[in-house]
Amino acid sequence: MLTTLAIEGYRSIRSLVLPLSPLTVVTGANGSGKSSLYRSLRLLGAAAREGAIRALAAEGGFPGTLWAGPEAGAPTSGPVQGTVRKGPIALRLGFGSDAAGFGYAMDLGIPIPATTMFWADPEIKAEAVWGGSVLRNGSLVCERRGAIYRVRTDAGWQMAQRGLAPWESMLAEFGDMDAAPEVLGLRSGLRDWRFYDAVRTDADAPARRPAIGTRTPILASDGSDLASALQTIREQGDPHALDAAIELAFPGSRLVVTDHAGRFELSLRQPGMLRPLSAPELSDGTLRYLVWVAALMSTRPASLIAVNEPETSLHPSILEPLAAMLTDAATRSQIIVVSHSKTLVDALERSGATVHTLEKTGGETRLRGQGSLDAPAWVWPTR
Repeated sequence: MLTTLAIEGYRSIRSLVLPLSPLTVVTGANGSGKSSLYRSLRLLGAAAREGAIRALAAEGGFPGTLWAGPEAGAPTSGPVQGTVRKGPIALRLGFGSDAAGFGYAMDLGIPIPATTMFWADPEIKAEAVWGGSVLRNGSLVCERRGAIYRVRTDAGWQMAQRGLAPWESMLAEFGDMDAAPEVLGLRSGLRDWRFYDAVRTDADAPARRPAIGTRTPILASDGSDLASALQTIREQGDPHALDAAIELAFPGSRLVVTDHAGRFELSLRQPGMLRPLSAPELSDGTLRYLVWVAALMSTRPASLIAVNEPETSLHPSILEPLAAMLTDAATRSQIIVVSHSKTLVDALERSGATVHTLEKTGGETRLRGQGSLDAPAWVWPTR
């Protein structure tokens, strides 16, 4: 389980170290930095997939994602003034884990000038994998500085047979024969992270369309296989919990999945109606709630699930059932929820969630109530 999330130099976050629990809720006013924190988590997950640099390009490129304020932070009062930079320009992302897991951090910086059209791509200056929550020499498993990658073995440090290009992450690029077992395990865990933040519910949303039916233990990020995912839960998961979640949100209603020549179609039978309402007829809020049911009751739990503003389109009466589902899912997966709904946040806090409130001071995102000595211990890898 992740115990710490560390971010430095990303958008409105100059420096932030956030403690995590099995169920963590991040809230705050609009513009306080909630989305930046969520995106930074996605970038960490991307390091083991398509690569953080490509993910940064999808956000508009490296220069546009860097902290734009003074190096030491904006003053709490008075005008903002530039200063002479003492440290390198860097975007640093990392996380620590409990004693049974591994921590990881990466340091992205300005590329060395060269004759190339890819001048806007950052370079990965340093990476590290270690055991536990805090990077220490004794807990370091492998590290990368520049192009050099080395692994700790029983016989001491061993250098990799080939170097890494500036745009290559040691998590994504090294094959099974080159990487340390700890790196392979960490890579597998990161690739298992799931993010749900942009599931459409408009009239043309993929979740409203019939789709080829196949066993679906993991809901697609766009919800296109919603009917199959719900039917998989009914047949291979916990059908009683599924029916209870529907009953709690829509009393007297029953979920129906029908097969039309191999294509599954979703509908909801509601009391007082002569026929069930098909997916195209469901309200945005009803469809979105069904999406959360499929995502959180997955028959193949993820190591981590991050959801961004799950309350969107939901009626206030459905937020309590949603909180109950999130709390239950946290017994199988680590859950991180980003929300600005006080009703949902309060319900999750009553269920034992850790709630962090972000606020902006002088343009900088900070954790409310966290003083300079209150943050969890954290050490960045050296370049």
